[in-house]
Formats: sequence, structure tokens, C-alpha cells
Amino acid sequence: MTDHAHGPDLASLTIAVLGGTGPQGRGLARRFAAAGLDVVLGSRDALRAQDTAATLADAGRVRGATNADAATAGDIVLVVVPWDGHAELLESLKGELAGKVVVDCVNPLGFDKQGPYALLVEEGSATQQAAAILTGSRVVGAFHNVSAVLLEDPEVERIDTDVLVLGDDREATDLVQALADVVPGMRGMYGGRLRNAHQVEALTANLIAINRRYKAHAGVRVTDV
Repeated sequence: MTDHAHGPDLASLTIAVLGGTGPQGRGLARRFAAAGLDVVLGSRDALRAQDTAATLADAGRVRGATNADAATAGDIVLVVVPWDGHAELLESLKGELAGKVVVDCVNPLGFDKQGPYALLVEEGSATQQAAAILTGSRVVGAFHNVSAVLLEDPEVERIDTDVLVLGDDREATDLVQALADVVPGMRGMYGGRLRNAHQVEALTANLIAINRRYKAHAGVRVTDV
């Protein structure tokens, strides 16, 4: 947006959210629409995506489509799907996502009696798996540690958190940092190259544990920057 002098202009871009009917996807869509951006929600079921988009109409311009149609429509495409369907979905959309900035937001987590924990991923992280599959796309990791509860709550005006943005393509990471910056209270911050995505994804397990202990919606703030 033009009010962030350091960032690229996002006003002309369409933001697609694959897996946009889940809490995190809905929440991010709400915030980007409220910032005046054009948002397309993707789902395996187009009708479900359209129904979800209708519930967000108060926020701004949101429409629903299949994941494939959303991927085609989006200039920046966020991947917010369950980990167990991550690779399969990306394999199926390689053509639609070619040449685009793809933002992987997926946290490979497991849960047992002791609580949440990070899963081992053969490629190193969900973001690296996305980059290995989408060789024709510009893959960035971001929005891993943001509370879906806060994102979805229209009464919450500011999301006071930093978003660590990971990637090997400076222009793409700058664009995604600017996307984070459109949400009041949110700050996009470069967090390293793709190979450093694992610990950012894994940190979500720590935040869930914090939330359970303190009955909170914890986020991340980086000091002295």
C-alpha cells in the first residue's frame, strides 16, 4: 500500500488464500480484505469457499473459488492447508502457481498427551518442501506464528506481532513483508533464508504451549530492530 513508503504497492495485486476456509486462512483473508486488498479464498469445494467468503463480506472484497481457480487468480498465493495434505495440493497446482510468489504458512506439528511438538520433515521444513515441489515459483515462508483467534475476531483492531519472512529471493521477501505491514499492528521482518524456516514453523508448538498455560494468544516480537 502507498502509505508504507518503504514497501511495494500492493493495491493492484490479488491475494489468494489456499485452504482459506480454515481459521487461519479465514483470519488472514479478513485482515487483507480490511486493508483494501482484493482477496480470493480457495477450497477443495468451491461452494464452501463461496459461503466462507460471504461471511467475510463485511471486511472487504473477498470471493470464493476452488483452490485451482484461486491459485490462477492470485498474484501472491498463501498456502494455509493442513500439513497432511500439503505436498499433494502443491503437486496438483504446479502449473497454476508457476511464476508466482507463493507464501507457505504451514506448520508441521503433531499433538500427543504432552502437547504440541514439531514434526520432522524430510526436506527440512514445510517451506522447503514447497520450494522443492514448486520449482517454477518464488517460495517464501511467513505468517506461521500468528493467532487465528485474533485474526478472525473483528473486534480486535490491531494484531500486535512481528511476522518472520523467510526466503532466498529478496524482491519476493520484500513483497511479503509489505503484505504483513498492511495489517495494523503487524510488522513484516526478514527472518533468514529458506533453510531457516524449520525453527520458525516449529516455534508455533512453543506458542501453543504458552497459550494453553497462560490462556493467551501469544505472538512474536523482535526487539531492537
